[in-house]
Amino acid sequence: MTSAPLATGSPAVAPPSTTGRAGLLVLFLLALVVVTLAELIGNVAIPLGHGKIILLPLLWALLMGGGLGLAAPRLPHALRLPVSLQVAAGAILQPALLLFVAKLGLLVGASLPKILGAGWALAFQEFGHFFGTMVFGLPVALLLGVKREAIGATFSVGREPSLAIIGERYGMDSPEGRGVLAEYLTGTVFGAVFIAVLAGLVASLGIFNPLALAMGAGVGSGSMMAAAAGAIAAQQTPEMAKEVATFAAASNLITTTIGTYFTLFLSLPFTVWAYGVLEPILGRGRGRPEAAPEPAAAATAHAAPAFGLPALVLIWLATAAFGLVGNWLTYGTRPDGQVLVGGAIIVGAVVVGEVLYRLAGRRLPAVVWVSLIGMALTYPGTPFSAEIAAATGRINFLALATPILAFAGLSLAKDFPAFRRLGWRIVVVSFMANAGTFLGAALIAQFWMHPPL
Repeated sequence: MTSAPLATGSPAVAPPSTTGRAGLLVLFLLALVVVTLAELIGNVAIPLGHGKIILLPLLWALLMGGGLGLAAPRLPHALRLPVSLQVAAGAILQPALLLFVAKLGLLVGASLPKILGAGWALAFQEFGHFFGTMVFGLPVALLLGVKREAIGATFSVGREPSLAIIGERYGMDSPEGRGVLAEYLTGTVFGAVFIAVLAGLVASLGIFNPLALAMGAGVGSGSMMAAAAGAIAAQQTPEMAKEVATFAAASNLITTTIGTYFTLFLSLPFTVWAYGVLEPILGRGRGRPEAAPEPAAAATAHAAPAFGLPALVLIWLATAAFGLVGNWLTYGTRPDGQVLVGGAIIVGAVVVGEVLYRLAGRRLPAVVWVSLIGMALTYPGTPFSAEIAAATGRINFLALATPILAFAGLSLAKDFPAFRRLGWRIVVVSFMANAGTFLGAALIAQFWMHPPL
């Protein structure tokens, strides 16, 4: 399979007349309302035995945005979200995700000494996290008849950086883009429940060292890590329960910070290769050429708007401002001078990364450049690294995720027919991918902690 050329901040297609400045202003106002309501709802904890599931504002933003699009035919004309704006929201999603990538890069630089001192077991178990999704999920997806969507759905657990990677490599309107977004949706709604039940069941069997299971719990999602670690710790002594929480947090830190590089340079290429090998063997209709995917109605009727660098800067500034709203409402951090400086640094890292991406001839994805800029800014020894880490550290990375997921939700309705075609199959595939990342990491950590004689 050949991949699409690496995209820039947005597809190079002329914007249609139906999506002018007024339409984009309406879209940003809708996004602000969605973000504000989602952050006002805040974190909702649901008890699950000895653990709990935490539903974050980003989930409410995703659901409200999607609900606006799906309910559009039944809403008053002033509140309808036309397909043209849904397409524009999908185009905004891709560059907006770079803000989240920049925040992760800033976390990586400041945490490098801690990551390097975590030990071999904690280091090598990451291969289980990043390959387990494909090993467990891809064969099942192919057996169920899922086609190229299987690549996006199984190369990772489909968190925000994975959306950025697939969006830049293939575009969010591609089968791979629909697959990773469907995985994100399924994982967000059901992932914490599933991983908590699975982790508790595996822990009760007494086969694994609890610390190996704790490392497996660090899948790169805060809510899923909390649910899995809680289910494991509930079956341990108080002393071991504290160690489980410590190792799960360390594993989750590594998965969150270096996950972009693993998924970009290892997981995704390997999954693309494995799909090409396994699809003719396991896929439905094996032996016959794969039919080209049907174009979505939105894609045929509306072209995605193109954004030059000045427009991209406005998108990043607006998205960062929405993130600061959530940072205030949910995490109680007022947008004082230091917080505003932190937001400006994050936006600046994205702008510099985008410029370097273009100057380098677009040979490396923008996510790599943005991540490297963020890491360099907070690496110990870099001038003013402590001050930069302090300023950007006051902005919670989940607050930046909420406006991004608001745009994702506002773009969902146009792709709903594709999700409906995948149906229950993508839920099964998502569960297998989540099981793979947990069990794969736990198996490798167990080996390093108890190697065979």
